Amino acid sequence: MKMVNYEVTVFTGSLDHATTYNDVYIKLMGTDGESCRTQLRDYKGSSAFARGAVSSFTVPCPVSIGKLLLIELDKQRFSLFPEEDWFPDKVEIKSPEEVTYTVPIYRWITDSKVHRFREGTALRVFEDNHRLGRYSRDKELKRRKEEYRMIELKLEVLANCKKKWKDMHHLNRAFWHKTHMADYVQEHWKEDVFFGYQYLNGINPMLIRRCTALPSNFPVTDDMVFLHGQSRLEEEMKKGNIFLADYKILDGVKQNVINRKKQYLMAPLVLLHKTPQDQLMPVAIQLKQTPADDNPIFFPTDSEYDWLMAKIFVRSADFNIHELNVHLLRTHLLAEVFTVSLLRNVPMVHPLYKLLIHHTRYTLQINILARLLLISKTGVFTKYAASGGEGMITILRRSMSSMTYSSLCIPDDIAERGLEDVPNFHYRDDGLRLWDIISRFVQGVLGHYYKNDAEVKQDSELQKWISDIFVHGFLSKKSTGIPQSFTSVAELVKFVTMVIFTSSAQHAAVSSGQYDFDGWMPNAPTSLQCPPPTKKGTTNEATMLDTFPDVSTTVHGMAVVWLLSKQSTDFVPLGHYPKNHFTEETPCKLIKEFQERLEEFEANVKARNGSLGVPYTYLIPAEVENSVTL
Repeated sequence: MKMVNYEVTVFTGSLDHATTYNDVYIKLMGTDGESCRTQLRDYKGSSAFARGAVSSFTVPCPVSIGKLLLIELDKQRFSLFPEEDWFPDKVEIKSPEEVTYTVPIYRWITDSKVHRFREGTALRVFEDNHRLGRYSRDKELKRRKEEYRMIELKLEVLANCKKKWKDMHHLNRAFWHKTHMADYVQEHWKEDVFFGYQYLNGINPMLIRRCTALPSNFPVTDDMVFLHGQSRLEEEMKKGNIFLADYKILDGVKQNVINRKKQYLMAPLVLLHKTPQDQLMPVAIQLKQTPADDNPIFFPTDSEYDWLMAKIFVRSADFNIHELNVHLLRTHLLAEVFTVSLLRNVPMVHPLYKLLIHHTRYTLQINILARLLLISKTGVFTKYAASGGEGMITILRRSMSSMTYSSLCIPDDIAERGLEDVPNFHYRDDGLRLWDIISRFVQGVLGHYYKNDAEVKQDSELQKWISDIFVHGFLSKKSTGIPQSFTSVAELVKFVTMVIFTSSAQHAAVSSGQYDFDGWMPNAPTSLQCPPPTKKGTTNEATMLDTFPDVSTTVHGMAVVWLLSKQSTDFVPLGHYPKNHFTEETPCKLIKEFQERLEEFEANVKARNGSLGVPYTYLIPAEVENSVTL
């Protein structure tokens, strides 16, 4: 009988320890039949599956197996040799009919079991019609559901020198690592213009909003903020020049005890004014939510240290709300929900899996480390932040109620906060442009696979993905605005855009600059160990030094933000997909166009930054990682 031959090429990954010297076997399975299980041997011998190797083999079959559906791979240890892990990237199969199929793998094979991998063409569940395909799809998801389980967002309770800082010189000497921006912060942290700047282009651009009416618990009057009747609050609010930062989420939070000393965390209200010079300047600060005689409103016209102390308490509040709400909850934990739902509900052959898998890299690993090292009972944040311990759980629970769908979509969020035309708002400008670039890419890819709304509705795997996210990520609350199911292509595109933006650009915006802005402790104290002044005229430099966190707390805080700001050693920038899960021509072309748009955007940002006194770099695509990795 005349045999037909299939040319099989195996690409072993270039990761450390990707090599195996075990015997590797393959079986090809197609629409018209299958090959025998065949050992892959070539002239390279034991090095055929070495790290980075590309090795070709011949697999004979009695007859053509038709269109390739999937392959089976297994490896068996040779004689007394140990079993070794192996990381194959992909397998290419050329049929007797001269058709080349690509099978993406990109995973470790660590045992001697038989593993099935699908041919690379993306297939939605309702078009996976062959029994082998359906069986493989179901088996993969069953395994994934056992491996990946949701962790509820309510969370479980999540230098040894304890002396105060002697003076600012002593503090300066402890500022051991410098970056260009960290140096700038150290030099300008006391300035009102820099204090206001951070609400737009610091690491927490998510709190400020345009103020159209003063809160009833913030009794600021015209003569308090505008000397000599220069202007009126009502007029400035009508012009859109008054802004508010309200830390009410921190009100009444149980404050930590650090090194056996009670700590202090305020819930301030901050009023800011856009000047004719387009600078955002703080004009009033109230450190507690309830007006009272012992809760004075502070102004720039107060004594140097009264005003500076008020700003220090605000910056400490900002540190705590940024780390728990803006950074941990809204990027890390959300990205984890998106990832786990993807892995539990969407098989490797699905176009959504191929689109999103690169945006989930290392997310589960870094969140496990965060639970162990940062927010556990003995974690650094728990021990050295004012909100550590019980306060952390309170803040996270309150933050959940403000985590709406619109607040996660930057075009909607900017509009809701009334910030569309605020000058010098680089986070907004760069974020909106990146959102648009990502959205066009997602529209192209998903529009290629979903030609109409009906196809979206009938994709049960897609619907299970969003349902899991709604239930586990947003606690089944309709008020969040998160879709419970997808009813249209447009709805799907917007949600997937948000997922990619959150896991890449948004995380970069609120994470990459942590050491830049928080490394110099006076600009972002993790905690404060004296209460705020209850009347004016009682503060000086000694008061400030007494209030700052002690040496141990400061050093631990600096070390953590330094670690959290570091780029991962195998950093993959936004839009780069080294693992080719897509094999069809159209999505591969769309990826290339996506990369070209990102490069064009990057050139524009760098040109703009050249004219800025303080360049905004956190959303430069080459500096934005594809996923939440640190």
